[in-house]
Amino acid sequence: MAETLRLMAVHAHPDDESSKGAATMARYVAEGVDVLVVTCTGGERGDILNPAMDRPEVKENLAAVRQAEMDAAREILGVRQEWLGFMDSGLPEGDPLPPLPEGCFALVPTEKAAAPLVRVMREFRPHVVLTYDENGGYPHPDHIKTHEISAAAFDAAGDPDRYPELGEPWQPLKMYYFLTFHKERLLALHGALVEAGEESPYLDWIANWEDRPMKWPVTTKVPCGDFFEVRDAALIAHATQIDPTGWWFACPPDLQREAWPTEDYHLARSLVDTELPEDDLFAGVREKVGA
Repeated sequence: MAETLRLMAVHAHPDDESSKGAATMARYVAEGVDVLVVTCTGGERGDILNPAMDRPEVKENLAAVRQAEMDAAREILGVRQEWLGFMDSGLPEGDPLPPLPEGCFALVPTEKAAAPLVRVMREFRPHVVLTYDENGGYPHPDHIKTHEISAAAFDAAGDPDRYPELGEPWQPLKMYYFLTFHKERLLALHGALVEAGEESPYLDWIANWEDRPMKWPVTTKVPCGDFFEVRDAALIAHATQIDPTGWWFACPPDLQREAWPTEDYHLARSLVDTELPEDDLFAGVREKVGA
């Protein structure tokens, strides 16, 4: 029998899995791939970004509310999900920036913080791992720490001399960085809206793009337009974070399918032969494992 392909997506907070790579995951689930989302923190210090949810009873129980939102999004996407159990670091603001809260995820030494991810990798045995680049996609301390532990665990999970108490070694074969928000895609969505006579929310973002240069090239474009509605439903399930009337949904799925029907990635590590550019996260893996 062919081996079941396995995909792991490592994220900092609940809702990140639905805003980055969600349609990709839904597509692979539909194709029979086993997909696991690993969520590093509970999002306890996140702001409530949807005015309709900015209520005292939500603020008082934000950790539980966000866990319930994650449960709903997981069901919509059809994925498995596991919490690593770290404390949200919050996004520090001000000049100078205030110190991070004691005991938060970003302050845990990487060697220690990577341990539970190594355990999950050895248990789930992913062929492909998705994560953020060293800047976190954007410079949230939890996103940066997520990159650090993902890279560390990718290397350590297959090494029998490291974390020997955490299970049988398993070496993932590929690691990708999410490149969800990049200028070429935003320009395409903006152009599609303008051509359709609709107002675009992307203009200011594009105008300021020079402040966020793209470090990593897109190597892999996964066609997943048929699953944009699934992605949007998962996003809306994170009601404290996503305003269903907001800019996330300014470009209708049909226009997105015409303008940019893929989700995009940078291949950061590969232990299998593959030819760039790719349209499949498992390129080279399928041949290696006989899937």
